[in-house]
Amino acid sequence: MAIRIFIDQGHNPSGHNAGAEGNGLREQDVTYHVGIYLANLLNDDPRFTARVSRPTPETVLGTSNSTSLQARVNMANSWPADYFISIHCNSNTNPAINGSEVYVYRSNTQSYWLAQHILNAIVERVGTKDNGVRLNPSLYVLRRTTMPAVLVELGYLSNTSDAEKLRDDQRGFAQGIYNGLLSYFGFSAM
Repeated sequence: MAIRIFIDQGHNPSGHNAGAEGNGLREQDVTYHVGIYLANLLNDDPRFTARVSRPTPETVLGTSNSTSLQARVNMANSWPADYFISIHCNSNTNPAINGSEVYVYRSNTQSYWLAQHILNAIVERVGTKDNGVRLNPSLYVLRRTTMPAVLVELGYLSNTSDAEKLRDDQRGFAQGIYNGLLSYFGFSAM
């Protein structure tokens, strides 16, 4: 039985629940592509089956911020997915702040250990700074999913070096998340 991974590409292409912008990049474009690359890697591996929240770059979910988040969670819960991975990019008013971090609902859970594996693998693959696994129980997608869920902040659009990686190595970020999943499950690469 293949492990079911639901990939949520954070944010809508425009309008409500659109993402951050920086250095000529839009969060919703980066997350869309990284999510598709990740889904392809997983679906090419018989041990997994993956679905995405945004099958096309134009896909808009919900009619407001809250219904957009609700739609993503409902898709994962009703499938039902075994794991939920939400992909985002960060931004900060201080352009020096950089790196990858992964948010979870609570520590010492499957989500927490999965987050650790994913973060290590992203840092190893693309060379971003390791900002650690962080707790954020207020995040809707972590709170309302019925399976272990992680929210991955790939890097900072507001930081020149991170933005370069987010623009030029989207497959690398996807590969990092995939490698993290393999490591978490104790699988070897295909």
